[in-house]
Amino acid sequence: MNGISAQAFKQNLESLSVLDIRTQREWDDFNVGGIHIPLDDLFQKINEISAEKAYTLICYNGTQSLIACQILAAKGFKNCQNLEGGLEAYLSL
Repeated sequence: MNGISAQAFKQNLESLSVLDIRTQREWDDFNVGGIHIPLDDLFQKINEISAEKAYTLICYNGTQSLIACQILAAKGFKNCQNLEGGLEAYLSL
């Protein structure tokens, strides 16, 4: 499991497959697109995403997306990366 800096995320956003694990309310307030599966629903909806695809997981500050990366890795996902510092870091650029 890797991390991606906010700067690299910003530069490569158009080419990344983003998986946003924030709550529905957070998503509705602001999102950068991609797939939205709240962390609380990840186990139930894990079949909606491909273990063969590379994902960049995001949350507000990077903590919950790191947990989600660990969950996905334990379920056989090999290409997940966490946005370091989360959207908070991205929005501060």
